[in-house]
Amino acid sequence: MLSRAAFLDRDGVINVDHGYTYQVSAFEFVPGVLQASVTLAALGFRLVVVTNQSGIGRGLYSVAEFETLTSWMRDQFAAAGAPLAGVYWCPHHPTDAIGANRRHCDCRKPAPGMLLQAARELDLDLEASIMFGDKRSDLQAAQAASVRERVLLGTNGLTLPGLEVDGGLATARFRTLADAVHWIASGREKQRD
Repeated sequence: MLSRAAFLDRDGVINVDHGYTYQVSAFEFVPGVLQASVTLAALGFRLVVVTNQSGIGRGLYSVAEFETLTSWMRDQFAAAGAPLAGVYWCPHHPTDAIGANRRHCDCRKPAPGMLLQAARELDLDLEASIMFGDKRSDLQAAQAASVRERVLLGTNGLTLPGLEVDGGLATARFRTLADAVHWIASGREKQRD
């Protein structure tokens, strides 16, 4: 039986986007993210992070540094009671990366590759899943992967994103993941069906 996923962008949704975050000392959770993730898990969503990481492709940090931070982040989610089912990342950039990472790919959002890979590997029902992102490219990737519920969040949880940001791709907009999850937990999802 297929599971439904809550796809989470990383920078700007899970952690404050300080630009190319790759060290634990610079990783700052957006307020309420862990608690909201616990609620998502309790509602039956498998938590899956999908993140563009062109800093690797640009040579700003290594895969090993990214993996060290990711391992720590996974531990924080698990300790909170919201284990991550998967973390999918793309090191590519079509113009600014170096070497083999400078290319067009099917994994860098807005392409759906990371979501499709997660669906194959984790037995996910994409149409029953939900995407939480703070950029248009997050929503475009979700739409291309047939994820019906696409929630646009304010970057770093600071402001409610404007309508002009999503171009009609968002099914809902909230300032924070915590606000969005409160909406889901209060019955919005049941009303959608």
